[in-house]
Amino acid sequence: MKIKEQLYNQCALFVEEKLQTIKNKIQEIQESLTSETKSSAGDKHETGRAMLQLEREKIGQQLAGTQKLKEVLSKVDASKTSKTISLGSVIYTTQNNYFVAISAGELKIDNISFYAISANTPIGKLLLGKTVGDVFSFREQAIKIKKVF
Repeated sequence: MKIKEQLYNQCALFVEEKLQTIKNKIQEIQESLTSETKSSAGDKHETGRAMLQLEREKIGQQLAGTQKLKEVLSKVDASKTSKTISLGSVIYTTQNNYFVAISAGELKIDNISFYAISANTPIGKLLLGKTVGDVFSFREQAIKIKKVF
């Protein structure tokens, strides 16, 4: 399997695990809300419900964010290669290696580290549109692009 496909699959797994965690939390909150009965002491009961509602809103925002990650990832074509850096590019530089897709942190393929980054991150914005041989500055360091596909 090609490196790009492996990176894509790891990002997809990252999103799915995140979605599953959020769905589990939503289920827990629903169960807590259902089990909170009116027989609890008045104010304490209302406070408990309010806290659960806030938690549910927070989880809802996380769910929306994660679904957006999934949507961005669905636009990545792992079979496509390009000489110009864009969404879905794998980049080797004199510093680090990158996969422009979603922010999923460090991924390893055959003991080689790649950083899955969003195109909207500071480094992602610097990389977009560049090609092999281009040099850019990040954190006061000159970084050269060695390979793009």
